[in-house]
Amino acid sequence: MDKERAGIQSVEVGFSLLEGLTRARGPLMLKDVAASADMSAAKAHRYLVSFQRMGLVTQDSRTARYDLGPAALRLGLAALSRLDAVRLARERLPQLMDEIGHTLALAVWGNHGPTIVHWEESAQAVTANLRLGDVMPLLASATGRCFAAHLAPEVVAPLLQAELAQAEKLHRSDLPATLAAAQALLQEVRERGAARVVDTLLPGIVAFCAPVFDADGHLALGITTLGSVATLDAAWGGTIDTPLRAAAAHLSHDLGFGGA
Repeated sequence: MDKERAGIQSVEVGFSLLEGLTRARGPLMLKDVAASADMSAAKAHRYLVSFQRMGLVTQDSRTARYDLGPAALRLGLAALSRLDAVRLARERLPQLMDEIGHTLALAVWGNHGPTIVHWEESAQAVTANLRLGDVMPLLASATGRCFAAHLAPEVVAPLLQAELAQAEKLHRSDLPATLAAAQALLQEVRERGAARVVDTLLPGIVAFCAPVFDADGHLALGITTLGSVATLDAAWGGTIDTPLRAAAAHLSHDLGFGGA
């Protein structure tokens, strides 16, 4: 039983070679593959021969360099196809709520804009009047700003123009008045790694939204938290912003995102 639990050490050792190829920016010479796994070239070569037979590794006949093979690609694609960003995020919300103590929501991009698809209220519930399926405005909500900042400009441009016109019509001094001002606001969202609104969409409410990216670097969803200005830390780098961004970054990593 102890041996079964210990696993097969040779498999674990061999996998370190595959990890080395995964981290590399391109094909590697034998000595470099071996160095990445901290083993001798002779030992690494034996593993690589077996991996080649399985299709996990290929070797260029011209350069003798090794790279990941078609079987490794199939494994990766199969794993990605089984990932469900919303499901994974929902599983992690309880732990995040324990940490920050405020209501959390998940949003994805729908036919009409950022759409709330999951909602978990904390003990410090606030009167938000939000429901599943609600579409959030791009400029007045943290969720909307997060999506507007990270989606392709041509995707959000029509909605953005409509909201700018509406803000001008209503004389909303708390929202950008021009496209240039809106772009500057969205650039700040990208730089900070999260969006924030204070007393903008809902009176007396602070909200943050952090982006979650998929393996292709596309925005998969936004994780939003909100609460009263009296109880929710609205500071950048504070007790809400920091763990929220960390949770979003961790989920992005697990979805295959390799960016910063």
